[in-house]
Amino acid sequence: MAVPSRPRRVLVISNETVEAEVLRETIAARAAATQVVVVAPALNTRLRHWLSDEDPARRAAERRLSGALAALRAAGVDVDGWVGDADPLVAIEDALAVFPAHELLIATHPEARSNWLAHDLVGRACARFSLPVLHVVVDGVVAQPPVLVAA
Repeated sequence: MAVPSRPRRVLVISNETVEAEVLRETIAARAAATQVVVVAPALNTRLRHWLSDEDPARRAAERRLSGALAALRAAGVDVDGWVGDADPLVAIEDALAVFPAHELLIATHPEARSNWLAHDLVGRACARFSLPVLHVVVDGVVAQPPVLVAA
């Protein structure tokens, strides 16, 4: 008798781009027999972070995440998600502690306006975590095709 295989697990890190159609389509296309967790880091200004005022950032991330999760579930994706640490690398590490993923999908704005890319999030995630990394660049409603950065 064959032993059923465990479903693939994909961890998605996205915040302002989490509601983008191209991200939803990329996740849905990979979602057959897959469990997906979406983590939206609570992005904050330096001043609000310094003042320990992260409530507005968490509420904004929760609003975006809630809409994205509903759309993914409507598309038939087995998905869960939560708001994570403001530092996306810490958010990834925290998520991997409770959701051992097989693949990491990072969604960012284009390089010209992406703080995450300015701080080399994709490269640092590739170096730090032993996972294939798929990078999706979202520019409003227009997006570039996803790129597998590390396998």
